[in-house]
Amino acid sequence: MSRKIVIIIAIQAVLIVILFWVAVIVGQDEYESANLQIEEEIETPNRVVTENGQTTIVVREATQLQSGIKASPVKPSLNQASVRSYGNVLNIDPLLELRTRYLAAKAEAEILRTALSNNKTDYNRLSSLNQDNKNISDKVVANAFNTIKTDEAKIAAAELNASNIASTMQQNWGKLLSSWAMQRQSTAQLNQLINHSLVLVQITLPFDAIEPESVSSINISPIAAASHKIKATFISRAPNSNSAIPGKTYFYAAKTDELRTGMQVNALIPQQKNQTKGVIIPNTAVVWYGGQPWIYKKVGADTFTRLSINTDVETDIGWFYTGNLKPNEYIVTSGAQLLLSEEFKYQITNENDD
Repeated sequence: MSRKIVIIIAIQAVLIVILFWVAVIVGQDEYESANLQIEEEIETPNRVVTENGQTTIVVREATQLQSGIKASPVKPSLNQASVRSYGNVLNIDPLLELRTRYLAAKAEAEILRTALSNNKTDYNRLSSLNQDNKNISDKVVANAFNTIKTDEAKIAAAELNASNIASTMQQNWGKLLSSWAMQRQSTAQLNQLINHSLVLVQITLPFDAIEPESVSSINISPIAAASHKIKATFISRAPNSNSAIPGKTYFYAAKTDELRTGMQVNALIPQQKNQTKGVIIPNTAVVWYGGQPWIYKKVGADTFTRLSINTDVETDIGWFYTGNLKPNEYIVTSGAQLLLSEEFKYQITNENDD
């Protein structure tokens, strides 16, 4: 091969390499330009718009369906102001022990009264015989009289013992429960407490809480099962306080076999008769941002706005709310977190553009 041909081939190879790199460089610029155009086309339908300080998120209906974003009308509801507190299921064995001692003292007094009556009869008979020509000696009559005095002293001691037991009972259990326990024939309520078809609960209310009415009732639930409501009926004031919970204590009775002695319970106590109108916000509608609860309200077929709410009044399915929502207005109950993420992404994009 001649030198001239070699030079021609080398020049052609160099030209091929140069053309290749030119093609690569030009293609890269066109590729980046195309990508930029595509991104601009994607970002063109902006989903977040801010007008007059109010942020609105726009999500097309097809996108809502694909993303699982669903809205439901809020339901109207009534709420009665109430106070949350705590209590515990009591052991009534100390009450039953006092009952046993009290009835024993009363029974002893009754036995002594019967003996006193018989001894008085004997004394009268012996006294008559003594007065009839001393058929009975004065000593026998004196002994019979002393027996009467002894019986009277024993009766007084038994009655005093019963009275002291009754006082102790009232100091620890109040007048009403004590009256149940002091009946010789057990009352229906006491029998229910004994066979555990009725449980006694001591509830502690705040010092400024309204005094419970005699026929009132509350809802209680075990600490470990807050959603399991059990009705408890007011009985009376409780003389003793709960050292662990400051406040005023009251006795309530609940007809249930689910509570056990020593269990801790939650209590929800109504505080006024008037009810407040509002709506129920489901748990699934609430998102948290900045330490506060928010919801997304649907204001159009494809538009949503974020609203701040309060969670002061909790229900079994969510929260009772009295703010800027009317019954049957639509809020997002599925996909609210997606809307919050979209709003965050918009804010971050704006910050980067700045």
